[in-house]
Amino acid sequence: MTQDGIDTLVERFGEELTRMDGYDDCIVGVVERFGQPPILCYDKQGVISKLRAGGDMTTEEAEEFWSLNQIGAWVGDSTPCFLTTVG
Repeated sequence: MTQDGIDTLVERFGEELTRMDGYDDCIVGVVERFGQPPILCYDKQGVISKLRAGGDMTTEEAEEFWSLNQIGAWVGDSTPCFLTTVG
Protein backbone atom coordinates (compact mmCIF):
# COMPACT_ATOMS: atom_id res chain seq x y z
CA MET A 1 0.00 0.00 0.00
CA THR A 2 1.21 3.50 -0.70
CA GLN A 3 2.02 5.98 2.04
CA ASP A 4 -1.07 8.00 1.04
CA GLY A 5 -3.21 4.89 1.51
CA ILE A 6 -1.68 4.22 4.91
CA ASP A 7 -2.19 7.85 5.93
CA THR A 8 -5.86 7.54 4.93
CA LEU A 9 -6.26 4.39 7.06
CA VAL A 10 -4.62 6.08 10.04
CA GLU A 11 -6.89 9.13 9.62
CA ARG A 12 -9.95 6.92 9.55
CA PHE A 13 -9.06 4.29 12.15
CA GLY A 14 -6.47 6.01 14.35
CA GLU A 15 -2.84 5.75 15.28
CA GLU A 16 -3.37 2.57 17.31
CA LEU A 17 -3.17 0.37 14.20
CA THR A 18 -0.22 -1.97 14.79
CA ARG A 19 2.13 -2.12 11.81
CA MET A 20 4.90 -4.55 10.97
CA ASP A 21 8.07 -2.59 10.25
CA GLY A 22 9.14 -2.86 6.63
CA TYR A 23 5.93 -4.41 5.29
CA ASP A 24 3.76 -1.38 4.47
CA ASP A 25 3.67 -2.44 0.82
CA CYS A 26 1.97 -5.70 1.90
CA ILE A 27 -0.98 -4.00 3.66
CA VAL A 28 -4.27 -4.76 1.93
CA GLY A 29 -6.64 -2.95 4.28
CA VAL A 30 -8.28 -2.93 7.69
CA VAL A 31 -10.44 -5.63 9.25
CA GLU A 32 -13.25 -4.61 11.57
CA ARG A 33 -14.81 -6.96 14.12
CA PHE A 34 -17.66 -6.43 16.53
CA GLY A 35 -16.41 -5.40 19.96
CA GLN A 36 -12.77 -5.39 18.87
CA PRO A 37 -10.46 -2.65 17.62
CA PRO A 38 -9.85 -2.45 13.86
CA ILE A 39 -6.67 -4.24 12.77
CA LEU A 40 -4.40 -4.04 9.75
CA CYS A 41 -4.57 -6.88 7.26
CA TYR A 42 -1.50 -7.98 5.32
CA ASP A 43 -1.25 -10.06 2.15
CA LYS A 44 0.34 -13.30 3.38
CA GLN A 45 1.89 -14.14 0.00
CA GLY A 46 3.30 -10.62 -0.27
CA VAL A 47 4.96 -11.00 3.13
CA ILE A 48 6.39 -14.42 2.20
CA SER A 49 7.68 -13.00 -1.11
CA LYS A 50 9.28 -10.08 0.68
CA LEU A 51 11.02 -12.44 3.11
CA ARG A 52 12.36 -14.41 0.14
CA ALA A 53 13.43 -11.27 -1.76
CA GLY A 54 16.59 -10.96 0.32
CA GLY A 55 17.76 -14.22 -1.22
CA ASP A 56 18.59 -15.78 2.13
CA MET A 57 15.45 -17.91 2.54
CA THR A 58 13.74 -20.65 0.61
CA THR A 59 9.95 -20.60 0.42
CA GLU A 60 9.81 -23.16 3.23
CA GLU A 61 12.14 -21.10 5.42
CA ALA A 62 10.16 -17.92 4.75
CA GLU A 63 6.89 -19.67 5.63
CA GLU A 64 8.43 -21.02 8.85
CA PHE A 65 9.75 -17.56 9.77
CA TRP A 66 6.31 -16.05 9.06
CA SER A 67 4.62 -18.74 11.16
CA LEU A 68 6.89 -18.25 14.15
CA ASN A 69 7.65 -14.53 14.06
CA GLN A 70 4.83 -12.74 12.28
CA ILE A 71 1.51 -14.52 12.61
CA GLY A 72 2.91 -16.14 15.76
CA ALA A 73 3.66 -12.78 17.39
CA TRP A 74 0.69 -11.82 19.56
CA VAL A 75 0.90 -8.17 20.56
CA GLY A 76 -2.60 -7.82 21.96
CA ASP A 77 -5.99 -7.11 20.44
CA SER A 78 -4.46 -4.91 17.75
CA THR A 79 -2.28 -7.74 16.35
CA PRO A 80 -2.49 -7.64 12.53
CA CYS A 81 -4.07 -10.41 10.51
CA PHE A 82 -3.06 -12.01 7.21
CA LEU A 83 -5.10 -12.64 4.08
CA THR A 84 -4.66 -15.72 1.94
CA THR A 85 -6.16 -15.41 -1.52
CA VAL A 86 -7.08 -18.23 -3.86
CA GLY A 87 -6.44 -18.10 -7.56
